[in-house]
Amino acid sequence: MPLVGTGSIVDTAVRAGRGVGAFNVIGLEHADGLVAGAERAGLPVVLQISENCVRYHGALEPIARATLARARKSQVPVAVHLDHAESEELVDEAIELGFGSVMFDASKQAYEDNVVRTRAVAARCHDAGIWVEAELGEVGGKDGVHAPGARTDPREAAEYVAATGVDALAVAVGTSHTMLTRDAALDFGLIQRLREALAVPLVLHGSSGVSDEDLGTAIRSGMTKINISTHLNKTFTEAVREVLADNPKLVDPRKYLTAGKDALAAETARLLGVLAG
Repeated sequence: MPLVGTGSIVDTAVRAGRGVGAFNVIGLEHADGLVAGAERAGLPVVLQISENCVRYHGALEPIARATLARARKSQVPVAVHLDHAESEELVDEAIELGFGSVMFDASKQAYEDNVVRTRAVAARCHDAGIWVEAELGEVGGKDGVHAPGARTDPREAAEYVAATGVDALAVAVGTSHTMLTRDAALDFGLIQRLREALAVPLVLHGSSGVSDEDLGTAIRSGMTKINISTHLNKTFTEAVREVLADNPKLVDPRKYLTAGKDALAAETARLLGVLAG
């Protein structure tokens, strides 16, 4: 199936009242495992490449072209998304490479600066037919920069969406990035108020810290795009560790990375089923 835009996957999910899995790529094994899991589940998936991932690889183009190529070979709809980009130049490069969407993150800026920068990026992306996600305020966690108790105000969120013209908004409702345990306490009442206040889909960042049950409740309360990275990295790494522990003389990366990729595919399929309801 051809590569699709993130907007088409999200809009379909909104109409159906279900969630969309947006999972982060670190290397090609991640892209392979995520697509394999989506094919196993028979459900669409969004592959995300973050600015941190770009720094790891030293450039966007190599990992982007590999991920886009893998997405084009999928048997289910797959979109490729630039995640947490703070650089306008990186957004422009993603547009040129053929990404279906970008998440421009000016949340560390003062509100007025966030609006001005995000509005300009959204206009450029829309001219190119690219779907745009943004963030108001700071989602908790992330290297201690964000306050774990951060919450998005529905009235301010509605004003922000109107001022910037973004297509989706990441909101702070109780999650925190890079959680290794799945015990985050979500504010479901706030999610409902945000859903009522906004005409664009809501995005839940830091979803690795949310239980299956609470993910379902969040979606029923109004969330659509569900970002998960750390939990899947944990799944991948645990599988690799197990193989290496059982085979201390193993040196062929293909053998232990295959274990990680297979575990990632299985958990991806399971999570997509949870999000689809």
